[in-house]
Amino acid sequence: MTEETLQLIAQCEAKAQEWLSDDFDAQTRNEVKAMLDNDDKTDLIESFYKQLEFGTGGLRGIMGAGINRMNIYTVGMATQGFANYIRKSFDTNTELKVVVCHDCRNNSRLFAETVANIFSANGIKVYLFEDMRPTPECSFAIRHLGCQAGVNITASHNPKEYNGYKAYWADGAQVLSPHDKGIIDEVNKVKIADVKFNGNKSLIEIIGKEIDQVYLEQIKTICIDPEVIRRQHDLKIVYTPLHGVGMTLIPQSLKLWGFDNVHCVEEQMQRSGDFPTVVSPNPENGEALTLALRDAKSIDADLVMASDPDADRVGMACKNDKGEWILINGNQTCLLFLYYIITNRKRMGKMQPTDYIVKTIVTTEVIRKIADKQKIEMRDCYTGFKWIAHEVALSEGKQQYIGGGEESYGFMAQDFVRDKDAVSGCSLLAEICAFAKDQGKSLYDLLMDIYIEYGFSYEHTINVVKPGKTGADEIKSMMESFRNNPPTDLGGSKITLWKDFLTLEQHDADGNVQKLTMPDKSNVLQWFCADGNKVSVRPSGTEPKIKFYLEIKDSSMHSAVDYESCVERAKTKIEAIKQSLNL
Repeated sequence: MTEETLQLIAQCEAKAQEWLSDDFDAQTRNEVKAMLDNDDKTDLIESFYKQLEFGTGGLRGIMGAGINRMNIYTVGMATQGFANYIRKSFDTNTELKVVVCHDCRNNSRLFAETVANIFSANGIKVYLFEDMRPTPECSFAIRHLGCQAGVNITASHNPKEYNGYKAYWADGAQVLSPHDKGIIDEVNKVKIADVKFNGNKSLIEIIGKEIDQVYLEQIKTICIDPEVIRRQHDLKIVYTPLHGVGMTLIPQSLKLWGFDNVHCVEEQMQRSGDFPTVVSPNPENGEALTLALRDAKSIDADLVMASDPDADRVGMACKNDKGEWILINGNQTCLLFLYYIITNRKRMGKMQPTDYIVKTIVTTEVIRKIADKQKIEMRDCYTGFKWIAHEVALSEGKQQYIGGGEESYGFMAQDFVRDKDAVSGCSLLAEICAFAKDQGKSLYDLLMDIYIEYGFSYEHTINVVKPGKTGADEIKSMMESFRNNPPTDLGGSKITLWKDFLTLEQHDADGNVQKLTMPDKSNVLQWFCADGNKVSVRPSGTEPKIKFYLEIKDSSMHSAVDYESCVERAKTKIEAIKQSLNL
């Protein structure tokens, strides 16, 4: 065993010893003692080598004992630090209020009640949802109730072992700088003895259906063409919440919009934090839609939709020109959303000169082509909906946001919610399908129309998982290598432009350097090739992995029959790029 490893174990043991005090419950003390007594120190290191930190999605980790785990103590210290920061940030005369929400996961209610108790013990009024609710409803409620902040307990689409803590600010968006750094600073000062666990029940108000009603009514206002829904009200829709919170509101929203032929997957309408019918509760994974596709085939459905456990992402499937069910990826879904919003707002006379859309830097560039041709402003921002919300906040009262999304199956169709929203997303997606059917087309046909008019693009994401401390070190090393020794070509395609969002510099092949204008630095690299291909690489802010986003162009798609050959060529190019990057 190396000296470095011995030092790491000693540091972890010292931190673990603190968790044997009477400040912690017996079950936690026993779990920590077992780690200390075990000759294999792997669990000890993974649980204590670092403190859970706020990333792009807040606090997220595996549930268990330790400072690097999700438990009532790490949740408690985070909340005490958050409460301290809130109290510092607002005038002493302000009545401080927060929203607390949670998903379907194991321990989510326990963590949410822990959060509510701590805020209330610090003199902050808490609106606590009566039961699980969608993440976007938390964002909505913060703004609707005039709160200074909010917390949602969720690990989104992560495996069942995980839980998380999303921190929101007064604008209903996840916290950005300086607030994220300010919260972290406060959290780092907190000792377990500082946490006020005993709540003030008089400051905790239970909320529920009254917020649901206002939220659903607001969502209905984003419907662009009610008449097309009336004509296609019997559109056959299969929907699954994957055991999650989508079951509470998405069927209601679809009904409110006028869709009366919605089939919900029975087995997955059963609430469970164990997600028993799927390997992973992630609508990005085709396996998660297995039961939905089974039902779609049995009723000859028009559309399949799935929301993730906290109902902020939407996965979908539709039939191709051969009548086969195919999955539509996140880039394609975002493309369909923005194409429909732009073209049909124009058709309905609703488009205004000040309207704009937003996408993230790793999302398909076809959206830019649509915006340029339709003469609507399009903005690029960093990955994560807090950055899309940031763009909305910058233009509040001056320009109208009409939609934005990213490749990760998230879309935000409205500005009264400042996070991705599967409730509005599913409703709008059903309207898009109804619009296509009204013209004798499927969603697949509509997608082909977009590619024919604006150019073919094929996107592929590679997730390289590197768990634990050794994994974090490997990811850091990979990014340093790419930054210090950038490739000159990718799969035989010459790189003509590369961007480094950590240094905020853009380089071209002629050696010219320009500054990038962004609101903050981010550990992202992008390479653009002469043939239009784009590759982006970034460490995940919420999971132990490094992500590669590949976008492949092909100028030879002139009709729908060309699509499959374009896809095959793109897949060949992807394999060549993977070799270039040693993946």
